[in-house]
Amino acid sequence: MSLTVAVIGATGAVGDVFLRVAEERKFPVGELRLLATSRSAGRKLKYAGNEITVQETSTEALQGADLVFCSATSEASLHWGPQVIEAGGVMIDDGSAYRMAPNVPVVVPEVNGDDLDWHEGIISIPNCTTTPLVMVLHPLRALAPLKRVIASTYQAVTGTGAAAAEELKLQMQAFGRDEQIPAPDVYYPHQIALNVIPQVDTFGEDGFTAEEDKMRNETRKILHEDDLPFAATCVRVPTIIGHGIAVNVEFKSAIDLDAAREALIAQEGLTLFDDPANNGYPTPLNTEGDDGAFVGRLRVDPTVEHGLVMWCVADNLRKGAATNAIQIGEELIRRGKL
Repeated sequence: MSLTVAVIGATGAVGDVFLRVAEERKFPVGELRLLATSRSAGRKLKYAGNEITVQETSTEALQGADLVFCSATSEASLHWGPQVIEAGGVMIDDGSAYRMAPNVPVVVPEVNGDDLDWHEGIISIPNCTTTPLVMVLHPLRALAPLKRVIASTYQAVTGTGAAAAEELKLQMQAFGRDEQIPAPDVYYPHQIALNVIPQVDTFGEDGFTAEEDKMRNETRKILHEDDLPFAATCVRVPTIIGHGIAVNVEFKSAIDLDAAREALIAQEGLTLFDDPANNGYPTPLNTEGDDGAFVGRLRVDPTVEHGLVMWCVADNLRKGAATNAIQIGEELIRRGKL
């Protein structure tokens, strides 16, 4: 199969990784159209040894595209999504615009690939913290039903974008030179260098942020557990790539620790890295650049009757975004759903 593929947001942080992952995985690209805003039109990007000129996203540029990957603003997704469908293509969206639409599946192929069978032209990938979380919860719930999930995240600045990463670097450079650290620009309400910020996205009336709401709602939708008790606290930390999550899971019945280990080992796309005696556990640095998710520090939670505590990590630009999108494309091809 040879596809005409368009990438909206090709010059962003996720777009850059998308091109690298697509080439690494030999995704069947026949014609590649790199699209962005008018500011980026004319730039040249490399793919598979060729230079491709970035075009401004337009109706004409989407005509004839079999598959459109969109990593842009929600406004862009909402604007271009219907046009992709009208032109006969399928859009895989990296943003939150469509995630809770009842006719749009939110997919992690290793967990709920079957949901691709009912797509209507738009498929969403989850938030970059939701993806590793559901990859851990999915095999464990086969051992015992889930009763409650508590997640505390440690999220890298590239979750906000390349410009936020540049802001962190500038602040750290100033600190290294013993200069006054520049005031935060438009990305965070407080300095991110040498700091952690317990706010990712805007606050709602209930005190939870939009990011925390996304994790709860997307986890429920992916796992098909609409009433799963779930609470998250999402925190931005001064790392560049890689989101970590401390997870407390309470189950409705007994769960054996050794059986849990075996289930996690067997889960496709997930690596159990749990060797505390030798300081062995996943971190953003030792998992950066990998297409999978990782879990470690697995232990019994003694504060509840049936509980486990664990730590999971994934590269937010790869499995948290670009890789998951490409895997959805691969699964669509395998299922004949393009």
